[in-house]
Amino acid sequence: MVEIGSVFRENLHQWDKLQVYLEDGRLEIDNNRSGRSIKPFVIGRKNWLFANTPRGAQASATIYSIVETAKENGLNPFQYLNYLFEKLPNLDIKDDDALDEVLPWSDSLPRC
Repeated sequence: MVEIGSVFRENLHQWDKLQVYLEDGRLEIDNNRSGRSIKPFVIGRKNWLFANTPRGAQASATIYSIVETAKENGLNPFQYLNYLFEKLPNLDIKDDDALDEVLPWSDSLPRC
């Protein structure tokens, strides 16, 4: 049985985080959304044994991150990747403004 005092102590230790959550309406109280985003990778991890080098694993993680971020921003991942493959070769990656224009949450992305 859990002692009620320990529950209150734990809540007091997390008070600053609760205040931030209450002050910013954009924050979610749990991490269920991020958990759902990584679930396909947890289920399929044995299928990705081809990433047997650090560079292969890094490349896979980069692509997975781009795809999941596109999904979270309401984009079609296939179309977004095609867009990136067309735009990135000619983009000055040292120009922060140019890079911001191709991020999944950018207002300058084409409709489709």
